[in-house]
Amino acid sequence: MTEDTPDGDSPPDDAETTRTQRTQAQRTAATRAKVLDATVEALVDVGYAGTTTQEVNRRAGVSRGALLHHFPTRESLVVAAVGHLVDRRMSELLTRPRTGDEDIDILLEAFAGPLFDAALELWVAARTDPALRAAMIPLEQKVSDAITTGSAELFGDRYTPDQIELSVELVRGLAVSRILRTADGDRALTRRLLPIWKEMIAGHGK
Repeated sequence: MTEDTPDGDSPPDDAETTRTQRTQAQRTAATRAKVLDATVEALVDVGYAGTTTQEVNRRAGVSRGALLHHFPTRESLVVAAVGHLVDRRMSELLTRPRTGDEDIDILLEAFAGPLFDAALELWVAARTDPALRAAMIPLEQKVSDAITTGSAELFGDRYTPDQIELSVELVRGLAVSRILRTADGDRALTRRLLPIWKEMIAGHGK
């Protein structure tokens, strides 16, 4: 005996079900990306203290329920947002055309713009926020792995891992001190110091 269906109706076939699932997955991914982008914007504009779930809701234009479905805590939200930006930023830097003498400049760019500003907000806040600090530990490993992988692509086997790590720490320090310099002062300092550093590591390559 077969089950009757109302006139004009038919059970959904597998292809239709797959399309429905794909559409739902696409909507979910779009909502998640919108929330993460809004979180990064908030971190850059109003800092960690101002990046509340209400602020992210307002910027992303999503309901509080939708946000909490993806990110049940504030810590998980901000950490995921910076991790999302790390992936995107590193991909942009590593896929663009370049010449060999731009390697250090590209590394410096990795510590500039919204990515670094948002991450710096979390680093500073994590010093006195144990919950955020605990959530940041996996992110720091992710960032470290991304930088290590990216640096290996940039430098190849021309430099030792220690030389690459030292280069990363140099550009990180320049990025932090940039906060208290004018744009002209930062450009002047970079033009003065980076050629010296490039010459130093070029003379001590593998």
